[in-house]
Amino acid sequence: MRVPPSAEVTVRSPAKINLALSVGPPRPDGFHPVATVYQAVALYDDVTAVVRDDDATISVEVAGDFAADVPADATNLAVRAAQLLQAEYDVEEGVALTIRKTIPVAGGMAGGSTDAAATLVACNRLWGLQLSQTELQHLAGELGSDVPFCLVGHTALGRGRGEQVTEVMSRGTFHWVFAIAEGGLSTPAVYGELDRLRPLRRVEAPQVRPELLSALLSGRADALAVALSNDLQAAALSLRPELGDTLQFGLDQGALAAQISGSGPTCLFLAADSRSAVDLAVELAESGLCRMVRQAEGPVPGARVLPATVNR
Repeated sequence: MRVPPSAEVTVRSPAKINLALSVGPPRPDGFHPVATVYQAVALYDDVTAVVRDDDATISVEVAGDFAADVPADATNLAVRAAQLLQAEYDVEEGVALTIRKTIPVAGGMAGGSTDAAATLVACNRLWGLQLSQTELQHLAGELGSDVPFCLVGHTALGRGRGEQVTEVMSRGTFHWVFAIAEGGLSTPAVYGELDRLRPLRRVEAPQVRPELLSALLSGRADALAVALSNDLQAAALSLRPELGDTLQFGLDQGALAAQISGSGPTCLFLAADSRSAVDLAVELAESGLCRMVRQAEGPVPGARVLPATVNR
């Protein structure tokens, strides 16, 4: 049963990082099974949805740091999210979406996926659909592997393609620094390079090491540092060898750990505390090795409505 729709809703949704990413052999459908531990971090995109009650048109505008890198047409994953809701629930209203980008595009931090998650939450409220979190999760899985996690946030285990999400216990706050590279990396290209690099090696079923889960439960950054892993890192470095210099620079400047974020090319660094994170961010920003630097803490919640923006 639908309730009266809102006129405007803004949803804030976080970036994700992969603390561990174990990748199995390709399935018959071309996807790779994964076992991953996601963490949502406090870099956010905001998606504002304004109802169109004159027609069913879905439009999108993009502003912010990475606006030039985002399509403002039907290929935008946020538009596809609105279209999916519209089709599944016979919605007659349209929506004008505005995305304010802070999260890198094609950077291994789920920038497009988190916008799709935000759009599902925003349009659910905007159109008065009253869908449950479980129902939104199901729709999110149709849009992309990372979209379900972006709805949930915090720290979670992902299986299947990554869309099967289970919350993981985690204590404390971790301090991250991100070196955002010039240009992006295609996720399919990185997976293709992974397959090329290991064709003769027997690939085991993906799994998350218990040491990582124990480190999260302890809340200790030093324990987490030695448990991070990413099967896609070698492939990303093969396609973008210069990222290795960025990773090494961060380690030389005191990072506890350095790793490619997801399929890259963003490099993530774990710092001991907030002050160490500031110092590392300054050094990276002055190094000339990356386009820009960002700091964020994690974990944080997933896509959430900003209450003050809801206009009924």
